[in-house]
Amino acid sequence: MSNQTSPKEGRIDQFFSGPGARADRWRDLQDAARAWASGSGKRADFEAVFDGMAALEEFHAYPGAHLLGALRDIAASDDARATAGLVTRISNALLTRSFRRNVTDWEAREDNDVAVRDVLPSALGKADSLRPYFETLIVTGIPAERWPAASNEWRRLRRPLDNFVYEPVFVGSVEDAFCAIMLNGDIASVVINEGFTFHSRHEAPVLRTMSASIEQQYRGNPDLTALQLATLLKRVRPELDIYIVSNRRVEAIAGNPMADVARRVFYAVEELLELHLAILEGIQDRFDTPFFDNLKKYAQRPIGTFHALPIARGKSIFKSDWIRDMGEFYGVNLFLAESSATTGGLDSLLEPTGNIKVAQDKAARALGADRVFFVTNGTSTSNKMAVQALLAPGDIAIVDRNCHKSHHYGMVLSGAQPLYVEAFPLTEYSMYGAVPLRTIKQALLTLKAEGRLDRVKMLDLTNCTFDGHIYNTRRVMEECLAIKPDLIFLWDEAWFGFARFSPFLRPRTAMGAANAIEAWMKDPASVQAYEKQRAELGDNPSEEKLLNARLIPDSRKVRLRVYQTNSTHKSMSAIRQGSMLAVKDVDFYTVEAQFKEAVFTHASTSPNQQLIASLDVSRRQMELEGYGLVANAIDVALTIRKAVATHPLISKYFRICNAGEMIPAQFRQSGFSDHLSPNMNWAKALESLNDDEFCLDPTRMTLVCGTAGFDGTQFKGILASRYNIQLNKTSRNSVLLQSNINNTRSDVAHLIRVLVEISHEIDQRLAEGGANVRNAFEARVKSLMTDVPDLPNFSRFHEGFRKEAGKKTNEGDIRAGFFSAYNAEGCEYIPLNHPDIDKRLKNGPDLVSANFVIPYPPGFPIMVPGQVITQETIDFMRKLDVKEIHGYDASEGLKLVRPEVLAKMTGKASVDRGGRKVA
Repeated sequence: MSNQTSPKEGRIDQFFSGPGARADRWRDLQDAARAWASGSGKRADFEAVFDGMAALEEFHAYPGAHLLGALRDIAASDDARATAGLVTRISNALLTRSFRRNVTDWEAREDNDVAVRDVLPSALGKADSLRPYFETLIVTGIPAERWPAASNEWRRLRRPLDNFVYEPVFVGSVEDAFCAIMLNGDIASVVINEGFTFHSRHEAPVLRTMSASIEQQYRGNPDLTALQLATLLKRVRPELDIYIVSNRRVEAIAGNPMADVARRVFYAVEELLELHLAILEGIQDRFDTPFFDNLKKYAQRPIGTFHALPIARGKSIFKSDWIRDMGEFYGVNLFLAESSATTGGLDSLLEPTGNIKVAQDKAARALGADRVFFVTNGTSTSNKMAVQALLAPGDIAIVDRNCHKSHHYGMVLSGAQPLYVEAFPLTEYSMYGAVPLRTIKQALLTLKAEGRLDRVKMLDLTNCTFDGHIYNTRRVMEECLAIKPDLIFLWDEAWFGFARFSPFLRPRTAMGAANAIEAWMKDPASVQAYEKQRAELGDNPSEEKLLNARLIPDSRKVRLRVYQTNSTHKSMSAIRQGSMLAVKDVDFYTVEAQFKEAVFTHASTSPNQQLIASLDVSRRQMELEGYGLVANAIDVALTIRKAVATHPLISKYFRICNAGEMIPAQFRQSGFSDHLSPNMNWAKALESLNDDEFCLDPTRMTLVCGTAGFDGTQFKGILASRYNIQLNKTSRNSVLLQSNINNTRSDVAHLIRVLVEISHEIDQRLAEGGANVRNAFEARVKSLMTDVPDLPNFSRFHEGFRKEAGKKTNEGDIRAGFFSAYNAEGCEYIPLNHPDIDKRLKNGPDLVSANFVIPYPPGFPIMVPGQVITQETIDFMRKLDVKEIHGYDASEGLKLVRPEVLAKMTGKASVDRGGRKVA
């Protein structure tokens, strides 16, 4: 194929353009057509817009070559009105997705001309037209002019009893195949034939700069070409079913280890119907929801219930004069599907052997894990289960001090000793980022120097953080494994479950990185890389040398043990509290027994059936349409960022923080700072995702409201009470907006309209209020944006809770500190502003917290049980202006361990800083 491209043709490698950009292109074409029809525009203007989008439309089945050709012909005939009519019909069909079920949407004329019926999907327009629709990518070497005839061959394979309907999309090159799966979220399966080329005939300059090295791999052995393309596509979208069709020795291809990426290998096209059936079977495998399917069947059976669940079957609801409205609100199926039984087609969540087990296995496949556990009381429970199962009393866990409280409570339950490491601060916004890798390595190396590395069992981090900071998970794990080859990793990805279904974000997930490390370990080059670095570092490298080096682990010694928790309900279509715990642990058999005990400890013996079903269904959705949904969520977020930044009124008072503001420069080695920067493209963003120590989740947007005179809590209340906009996290001067798979462009429009209205009110108030109002506004902004309290770091555990600790590290017995609060006589309360606080900070004895103190915001514990309280912590608390502080009652004061109790624990008299005994 020729690499020449029309100067008017749009580029095909705009992968951050998203689904919304396609709708915008059709809207622009519609505007151009209407302008031409009304006389205010020209045909040349319409054709310029059409030419700019034609190449991109080749990657979609609808409107397809027939309708696009008809549109071009009508425009060439100079019929502006007919052109505008057809563009409008196609645009509406795309917007409403009616083309998936309406036969007339595929016709060039509205008179249902029978002559065009041979190009229509044969299953559309019938009574069973609501069958799920998808598209299959056909990579082929046949000339493009034969693609329409080939499409008709595929359509003739359809049968009334097929459960799904699909349309083929043809491409003839590696680049076009890559672009198709990136740009078309409807593609669910791929058929790779022989004879395709490498380069697209369309313009793709950014893609081409990155594909040069890949191209070398595709030259040579033709048998490997299809397998290598399959491997590339599977790496980008692992959920796709891939089928290879060859007229060569298919048994040799099928026997190649690389063929694992293909669902099946076929010989030539001698069994086209079998290929069609295989495609449908692959979709069916992802579509099946074992538990949900059985629950639906159970609900339709006439069940007599003689167990402890009166709500089951709904009789107590619908026969009641007093609570019937509950049944009317929720519907009858909710109650028909309720049961406390684990038989009759159902299964036990505590000991799954039937459809729940199969559902969990499917979830493991979807997440790239070895196994998955469904959890029905949130990721708080998933985290506690993992910590309890993997840690024993006395074990040391390196933990982000700012992680969710469930991790801290997990340490209490297990008796493990947390060694808290600090994230970099973002003082201006009263939040923390993530923990630098150098800090983590320093902790490991210090423990190694003290001879206590054997006691370190786990690294426990949050990815991504509440505010969107994403670790370079692979680099963190590889460098830590270079120091301790059997270290266990627990990644709390409560907010990041969706990332598995984005090729840009997947490598930064725990499972994505674990799979990459696993593949790397199997490559002989991994040993060579290790040996080369070992020779460069020498036999006894200094600590500084190790801290500065990009450490490579010895793959022969590594025991890859990775755990990932996801709040499925936070980013997928699961009911609240639905969570999954994903496992990739080569030594899981050694902890399986205690893992079951942790499940028994934390999981309810009466789990909610609907919640389990929603976990099953959310997996189905993400495997079949997750890629497109996540792409849309990212598109929505980038649209919001651009709208806020470019609106002249909104940008006066509000802004959304970019990576340059949220991540210090030393952690952004690529120099990336903002998706909205001039000349930004997906390749530059990918460089950041590949190389930078931290990245920012594009779907999490820190909207600064302090510059508008609002603190976060205040602004959150205004959005909720006046405008019905809900959000979650706030800080002293910001609120966090989060786009997800549920958001639409209408949501964006509502948010922008509200920000315009609020900005206008501020503008008007300042214009009409005079100097006093302006001065008050400026003082308020200064208070929120400049006069912010320093964030307190973790200080240390009191010596009474550090009996087995080292000299240079700060781990401590948090369990003993926690239960010290159970001795009421051994605790005291001192009001936050009482003079005794300042006296003891200055002169002693130490103030030691008896419990967790967690202000919201920022939402992390500024005190943990057994921690010595410092001046910076007290200063921070005194400057807090939040209403919600867990573990602190202002009427009583700080709950502290009495000095005399601490003295008994250490065997030392309780004295102040001057050495005087304290009563």
